[in-house]
Amino acid sequence: MDTAIFSSSSLFADDDNSSVDEETTETRQSYVERKHEFPGIALNIREYSFHHLNANLLWPGTFAFAEWLSQHRFCLGGRKILELGSGTGALAIFLRKSFQLDITTSDYDDMEIEENIAHNCGANGILPVLPHIKHSWGDPFPTVDPDWDLVIASDILLYVKQYKNLIKTLSFLLKSYKPNSEATSLMRNEQNSGTMPIDSAPFGEHLELPHPAFLMSWKRRIGKEDESIFFTGCEEAGLDVRHLGSRVYCINPRRTTCHNKP
Repeated sequence: MDTAIFSSSSLFADDDNSSVDEETTETRQSYVERKHEFPGIALNIREYSFHHLNANLLWPGTFAFAEWLSQHRFCLGGRKILELGSGTGALAIFLRKSFQLDITTSDYDDMEIEENIAHNCGANGILPVLPHIKHSWGDPFPTVDPDWDLVIASDILLYVKQYKNLIKTLSFLLKSYKPNSEATSLMRNEQNSGTMPIDSAPFGEHLELPHPAFLMSWKRRIGKEDESIFFTGCEEAGLDVRHLGSRVYCINPRRTTCHNKP
């Protein structure tokens, strides 16, 4: 077990103008670098013992989602991907190393998170490091015209009070999506290939995702009522929600649908 030095004041927002902002004492926080087995590859990931937003550890949903994405990697080709709630950056690092995908990480506006993702990129031979966006859900997004046609996340429904802000961010990314020339060409090719609605496609058919789409894997158990709050909020915001199996969900603007491709 090693230690990292950081200022405790950087981890806690001061909502009441208390003396937290004046905290100057350095706190020693432990971390450990572990080797984690992902599909077909092992990654060295540094995890901290604590972070107030749970961005410090790898959760079961990350590994399950990595397996699902590996099995459905044909739907990732040519996509420009943004990961929300990247945490340690492990999933994005896995996707870049395994499939050479164009992927950007993002998480809460917190220097410790950004620095740890950069560290983990370097530890796994990804240099320059993956692009990163600091964004707190619900705040104005730093990019006015988002061109990510696939947004992904795993195990991000922990904080029910943040559902409204998460849906606000998702709505912006999906409804304000501006396809680049490569995405336009990819969409045209997919339309010409022929598709069938996911509800009528036989099990095992190739999944074809809409442009844009949000893919979310959820393995951490929460109450059905809490799940309902999020999914109902998405629908009220004009977003369609479909369960693709294995607790992976596709969320997209109502004008488009998820398809399976023969």
